[in-house]
Amino acid sequence: QVQLEESGGGVVQAGGSQSLSCDYSGRTARPYTLGWFRQVPGKEREFIAATSRGVEYYADSVKGRFTISRDNTRNTVTLQMDSLKPEDKAVYFCAAADGYCKRIGCRDSRLYRYWGQGTQVTVFL
Repeated sequence: QVQLEESGGGVVQAGGSQSLSCDYSGRTARPYTLGWFRQVPGKEREFIAATSRGVEYYADSVKGRFTISRDNTRNTVTLQMDSLKPEDKAVYFCAAADGYCKRIGCRDSRLYRYWGQGTQVTVFL
């Protein structure tokens, strides 16, 4: 079992930056894949970014603006969000998978067995 806890959500002006952190714990073996998803009311959970085997993957909507990074010494995965837009407003979830993924496989939420509770990010004009 892996526990995930997000932090860092809040309110930010469009064009600004926000950093989300996710602490993972609960197993001696580290999760193979870590990812970030987001969700708005009435819509399906959307893939944002993932890191697996030292490779990072991004949704087209955030590529060039968001950066995912993993620190295995601190058991933390971070999502740095720059140039935020109002459409980035959502609840952001951290997720962990027991297996590796690559390319489009990392976008599938069914890969991820463990999920955090989510943290709200609000972007205003």
